[in-house]
Formats: sequence, C-alpha cells, structure tokens
Amino acid sequence: MERKNYTIILVPHARARFRKFQVSNLHLWGAAALSLLLVLGTGFVAWTQLALPVDQAQVTNLEQENAQLREVNNSFEDGIRELQAKLDSYEERTRQLAIVAGIEEFTIAEDSGLGGASIDLDAGLEGLAAVGDELDLLNRTLASVEAEFAEQARWAASVPSVYPTEGLLTSGFGSRKDPITGRRAMHQGVDISAERGEPVHATADGLVVRSGRIGQLGKAVYLSHGYGLTTRYGHMSKLAVEPGQKVRRGDVIGYVGNTGRSTGYHLHYEVRQEGRAVNPLAYMLDHLEDDAS
Repeated sequence: MERKNYTIILVPHARARFRKFQVSNLHLWGAAALSLLLVLGTGFVAWTQLALPVDQAQVTNLEQENAQLREVNNSFEDGIRELQAKLDSYEERTRQLAIVAGIEEFTIAEDSGLGGASIDLDAGLEGLAAVGDELDLLNRTLASVEAEFAEQARWAASVPSVYPTEGLLTSGFGSRKDPITGRRAMHQGVDISAERGEPVHATADGLVVRSGRIGQLGKAVYLSHGYGLTTRYGHMSKLAVEPGQKVRRGDVIGYVGNTGRSTGYHLHYEVRQEGRAVNPLAYMLDHLEDDAS
C-alpha cells in the first residue's frame, strides 16, 4: 500500500496559533481496525454473558422467594375471609342483642369500617392488623353488652312474677280481720286456698335459706332471690327442698297443707323487699281468681 500523508489542522475560536498534525493512511487504517476490534470485543462479551447457563442456585432462590410471596398472599386472603366471617358473626350477635333489648332500629356507624364495609386491600398487612384490632374492640364491646344483658336476665329471673300455686285468693295483703282472733291485724302476704297436696312452686330463681317448721307459718320455706328480694311460703303439708338448695322459677318446693296457725288448707305467700313486706300482687303477672273480701 502506497504511503500517503494527511495534515489535520485545528482552528481554535479564540485568537491563537493553528495546530497541525500530520498522519499517514496507515495510522488511519490502524485506528479503524482498533475501533472495530473494540466493538467486536464488546459484542462478544455481551453475547457470552447472555448465552451463559443460568445459575441454578439463583433460580432456586427465586423460586423460594416466589413461594414465600404466594404463601403470604394466601395468608393475607385467608385473614380477610376470617375477618369478614367475624364481621358477619358480630353483626348477627348485635342484631340478636338488639332484638332482646327491644331496639327497633340498630345500625353500626358507617364510618367505623365495619358492618359490611369493604376492607382496604391496599393497606396490606398493616391495614389487616388495624382491622383486626377494631374487631377485637368490637368483640369486647359486644361481650360487655352481653354480660349486661345476662345480668338483666338474672334480675328478671329473680323477680317473683308468677303465682305459687293453683287456687283461690281468699285473703289479700294489708289490714284485715284476723280469722282466729277476729281483731284487725296486718296481713303481710296473701292466702291462696287450694286442695291439700297441691304443688307449691318457687315464683323466681333463688336460694333456699330456711326450710322446716317456722313459728306460726308451720311448715314453711324462705327463698332469697338476690337484689333484696325474698319470698315466704307457709302452712305447707310437706316440704320438697332443703336449706342451701338452689331453685328455679317453677320448681316444686312443697305442697299445700294446714300446718301452723291456720284454719284450713291454703298457702300463705309473702314477698319482701329489703326485708319489708310488700303486696305480692304487685309482682304477680299471672292473675289468680280473687275470692278475698
């Protein structure tokens, strides 16, 4: 190849001397060959990196990470379904409590995030935990309400609200002519005339505090119902309970008789509030046939 020379002149913008470089065609061909080698080398390196076999350890790690992510996602979805089930359960409990309480309209606040509202999935696990905390709070609140209702139910069961035996009401509460002395005297209960052996029932849930012969009442039973309420049943022929025994409303505690200071077969029945005798008819929801004068 014939050698040729070329002159390269650099002209600066500012006033300065020109710069001249002299190169041959061999130099230019050498630079071009070097550039081509660099391009080919870079391409070869890139191709070898892409064509190399995938590292199996890295693939295994990626698969494990994906499996863990899937497990977390499934756990998250299961948690949401569980929370939704709890929401439905708590709503049903709330409705039942509302029915028992006689509340015609009972709704959960719309801004509470409960009561069928959708759960924000974008909040992630933190949002799920927050909803779980809200549910725990709702559960405790409902448990407290249920406990209060249970206490109300216990109170209702402890009120002597039914009649103790079948029969005729022959003497009411208050001042009356004593059937034995004929004088006016305070009658602290009511007398119910009935056949001998007629069952006598507890008028409320309670505890037997006395059972046996008690003064002028003859064979009698005293029940304590709590909340300051007690009942007394006298003149029975036979007793069916013992002191310390728990009874429920309607349980048989004895049988009508004529024991003690009595002129015939009947039951003497008293209700006391904080130890003071009160009119039993004020508590009795079931009405007896009134034959009292």
